Amino acid sequence: MMKANKSESSNYICIASVGKPRGLIGEFFINSFCTPKENLLNYNSFYIQDNLIKDFKIEYIKKINSKMYAKIFGIDDIDSIKKYTNLNIFINKDSLPEAEENEAYWYELIGMKVIDVKSKDILGIVENLNNYGANDCLELIPTQESIDDQNRLIPFVIDKFISSINREESTIFVNWDKSF
Repeated sequence: MMKANKSESSNYICIASVGKPRGLIGEFFINSFCTPKENLLNYNSFYIQDNLIKDFKIEYIKKINSKMYAKIFGIDDIDSIKKYTNLNIFINKDSLPEAEENEAYWYELIGMKVIDVKSKDILGIVENLNNYGANDCLELIPTQESIDDQNRLIPFVIDKFISSINREESTIFVNWDKSF
């Protein structure tokens, strides 16, 4: 495996990170960023941040209660795995299953135009997505086409605030009062 250069880096998506070591044989807890977390088990080609491990291959990923742990081929002791704690694990975006209609992956939402369904006002574009505790939120920044110069947080709640997503037109339609 080679580290992705800047032009290739957009082909990768972070789906997990290396957590603290588990036991003495090089296992580690794996922090899945997938929803649901178990979707991590659907992939088999992984890449690690900064290419610290050449030929990075996960020997296995196992689930125990609500946590998952994994082992990397060639790392067989606790001291060796400690070097990788908190590094991100990536997959190639081509490995993701095709999203259904009116669905999108988070990385696809960034840069999409957000339009209020009722007023047809452009509220801004998605700069980021975050979770502040209750729900995932779209973080919007205004553009020249926006109705005003307000930054906005819109909870990502389908059929309540998010009306529809059009990936082809890079647009998200929302039910959102512009005074919020």
